[in-house]
Amino acid sequence: MDLVAGFFRDLNATTGWNFSIFHDPFDMRRFGSAFLVTVQLAVLSVVFSLVIGIAGAFAQSLRFAPLRWLVNGYIAFFRNTPPLVQMYFFFFALGSITPSVRDDIGMETPLVSNFTWALVALSFFAGAFNVEIFRSGIEAIPRSTIEAAESLGYSKARAYVHIVLPLAFRVCLPSLNNNLVNLIKTTTLAYAIGVPEMLYVANQIWSDTLNVVEMMNVLLILYIGLVSLLVFMMRRWEEAMRMPGYGS
Repeated sequence: MDLVAGFFRDLNATTGWNFSIFHDPFDMRRFGSAFLVTVQLAVLSVVFSLVIGIAGAFAQSLRFAPLRWLVNGYIAFFRNTPPLVQMYFFFFALGSITPSVRDDIGMETPLVSNFTWALVALSFFAGAFNVEIFRSGIEAIPRSTIEAAESLGYSKARAYVHIVLPLAFRVCLPSLNNNLVNLIKTTTLAYAIGVPEMLYVANQIWSDTLNVVEMMNVLLILYIGLVSLLVFMMRRWEEAMRMPGYGS
């Protein structure tokens, strides 16, 4: 670690390129913490958006019309409004009517943190698209497959979990991959409500040390790395679940 810090310190002295997050302990700590916040926000929002997508697609397959209308309204709301506006809506509109609590020093603090509001907004935003993606996968499953499961004694819910959903996953993985990649990139919007993720902290660092170009390059490389990791995992999952005779 000292060797790396020494290299970037010498680089700054000889060329003026100031990658302070590699040689300044304070910048290193706060950017490392921001990286973990970004990863945590990305992983949790991906998981919750998948849960919302699966539950929403199941609700759309039911014959109970009011539930289908509710899901359709949710999809229309989140697909037809910008994600930044949604985040502001959750944080400022709903956040203003949620209760607050006193912290250890007697200050009033919101019961729901800005990180939680960002997580809720991102999960609902990506979940709306996941509902449609899973619905398309479910509709690609032949009706005769579902009828065969029901003739073997499966209830609708059990047939959905054990038969329909695994097959639908295989069909819709390419579209799901694209939506989750967009979700990872959209986590930068949490900057707007003060969540200390990478873009937010990078802004603080380049304001303090005037190294905008260096920090922007670091951000680009890290986001390329995060998205590439997700794409690699999804590709491996897609290959593992590939159906013989379906696709290339």
